Amino acid sequence: MSLQSVREFYQSRQLDIPIIELATSTATVALAAQAHGVEPGRIAKTLAFRLGDGRVVLLVCSGDRRIDNRKFKDAFGRGKMLPTEEVVQLTGHPVGGVCPFGLAQPLPVYLDASLQAYDEVLPAAGDIHAAVRISPAQLAELTQGQWVDVCQLA
Repeated sequence: MSLQSVREFYQSRQLDIPIIELATSTATVALAAQAHGVEPGRIAKTLAFRLGDGRVVLLVCSGDRRIDNRKFKDAFGRGKMLPTEEVVQLTGHPVGGVCPFGLAQPLPVYLDASLQAYDEVLPAAGDIHAAVRISPAQLAELTQGQWVDVCQLA
């Protein structure tokens, strides 16, 4: 169903962005980079956090980055990654296939500046076997994402 919600998201916006479906799992950055033949930084991983005020936000960042706790706190205040069950419930996507498209409910999307190092990135497409190729600028436009700088090299 999750992959279908991404398809419907694209159709509702009349987007001609092919969804790449593979037989192999792309559930981790390493698997996705290998399957798509790109460096890990081009894999746009989507993380879900509950902030101190109770809001849930999605953060999309380069696959070769990790959260810089100080930067995160400066940008958002306190936050904690959501457990798997809650991620699935709130996004409608399985962990490893979470993306900022076709969400089960609207969630604010933030894009880490690390994505801007690339002309094209590959976020998942609602399934552990699916992704899309998209420019960071188009990703920001489609998700109404706000740019932040909260990551560091892993």
